[in-house]
Amino acid sequence: MRNLGYSRIDPAEIDDNLIRLIASDWMLVTAGSREKFNTMTANWGGMGYLWKKPVVFVFVRPERYTYGFTESHDGFTLTFFDEQYRDALNLCGTKSGRDCDKVAETGLTPFFTENGYPAFTEARLVLECRKLYASMLTRDAFTDGRPLREHYSSMDGLHKLYIAEIEKVWIRE
Repeated sequence: MRNLGYSRIDPAEIDDNLIRLIASDWMLVTAGSREKFNTMTANWGGMGYLWKKPVVFVFVRPERYTYGFTESHDGFTLTFFDEQYRDALNLCGTKSGRDCDKVAETGLTPFFTENGYPAFTEARLVLECRKLYASMLTRDAFTDGRPLREHYSSMDGLHKLYIAEIEKVWIRE
């Protein structure tokens, strides 16, 4: 990916404040193939170290169009952008890929990593992630009911949790 202006770094070299990176800056979760993929904005997730591997964890609702792509592929990317791309992130979080061509509407430029994962050339940081674990959240597993009451109505479906190994990290040069 060097020819796209990225250098590869070790996951431990990510300098960003990870809470701000996900909660405030947001990210795109993108999964699929060269033939068809989708992306969605997310700001729930995290990064850490689990099972002797650098990992991310992200949450996707089954109702989201990206869910099917995440389910049917071994991996996905998380891409992070400078503030100038906030409108693109807003669009990817408010419109469904079922109803529009998000890539065309945002003007983002897709590319595919060596592992075949879709990402965007405008990103300042790209994480290539391979799924290790996936499980639906369940209402009875909440030990504190506040998040359930505050973020889900009684009719809302819960998210699916994905834990994925960070295989490669690419940073804009």
